[in-house]
Amino acid sequence: MIYFDNAATSFPKPEDVYLAIDNFMRNYCGNPGRAGHKLSLQSGRVILEARELVSNLFNVKSLERVVFTLNATDSFNIALKGYLKPGDHVIISSMEHNSIARPLKSLENIGIETTIADCNIKGEISVLDIERSIKKNTALIAVTHASNVAGTIMPIMEIGRIARKNNVKFMVDAAQTAGVYDVDMQTMNIDFLIFTGHKSLFGPQGVGGLCFGEEVDIVSFREGGTGSRSESLIQPDIYPDRLESGTPNTPGIAGLCAGINFINKVGMSNIRSHEEELFSYFIEKLLNMDKVKVYGPCVKNKQTPVISINIGDIGSSEISYILDSGFNIATRSGLHCSPLAHQTIGTLEQGTVRFSIGYFNTKEDINKAIEALYTIAKEV
Repeated sequence: MIYFDNAATSFPKPEDVYLAIDNFMRNYCGNPGRAGHKLSLQSGRVILEARELVSNLFNVKSLERVVFTLNATDSFNIALKGYLKPGDHVIISSMEHNSIARPLKSLENIGIETTIADCNIKGEISVLDIERSIKKNTALIAVTHASNVAGTIMPIMEIGRIARKNNVKFMVDAAQTAGVYDVDMQTMNIDFLIFTGHKSLFGPQGVGGLCFGEEVDIVSFREGGTGSRSESLIQPDIYPDRLESGTPNTPGIAGLCAGINFINKVGMSNIRSHEEELFSYFIEKLLNMDKVKVYGPCVKNKQTPVISINIGDIGSSEISYILDSGFNIATRSGLHCSPLAHQTIGTLEQGTVRFSIGYFNTKEDINKAIEALYTIAKEV
């Protein structure tokens, strides 16, 4: 199969990731922080290594403020529900995923107000619109680093400056960019960084993370065993324990370590260059196809290698099914859990067929996709 669904979950993974998970499960699958025996201690060292790797990758000041979660959605819920208070105002873009839009909608019930700053039809946002939306009670600006629908890259550096100038906290969703594009919490003035392990960080599903600055305090909405201060029935107030109740997904974290080590070995810039080369080649061919509509900026420095298309008025699910069943090409169709984004680019009814290129894709993969789309376009 030719796999173009890396924006959902990267596949395949580097061989070292498979080996790391297998090695952990077979040889030292102890419960970290819950005992003093060798297996538990070794498991704890895996988690410490992961915190260090994540901290270095995103320039997080304190290891204690790298918290492991189930995924980006879990991270959003922990951060939003643990930081915001009744009466707070939040600004998001119209390209956001439901992982942030739905928790904020729920928080309206306790008096949290949300303003959605509109993007243009390519998914691009004006930083002036963000600044104009700031009010006296604005507590947070939260934007995706790059859209999971159109691939549009947001001006994170500029938005971060605006947030800092106005004394507003800044949250960035790096689910689509972590591991391929530079993310620096200090230079970009990021107070909350949301990431998931199973996309461009090459880890397995079921592990993500939340990194946050030293001026941020998050109240836990989940309490339980932490392996620390077990004599007390009160949740520990120290980080990361305050937000990491229960046994962690240590096998997944071991895989995440291997994924980040792979990125450091290959070089993030080399990974990005490879994906951008395939993206540019694919976009050039798509823009010259009859009946094919391409969404997003369609320029490599403004768009990740996430490409959404439609063919005529045919439903996106039908096109994706034909690609899968007739050509053995995996894509994702529909609304991609981002109805706000589809409303913005004008595809709420039809959805789109999304091709998301990964590091292990090749030019031959792109050529086969082009041939398949030519064939489909001729027949519809």
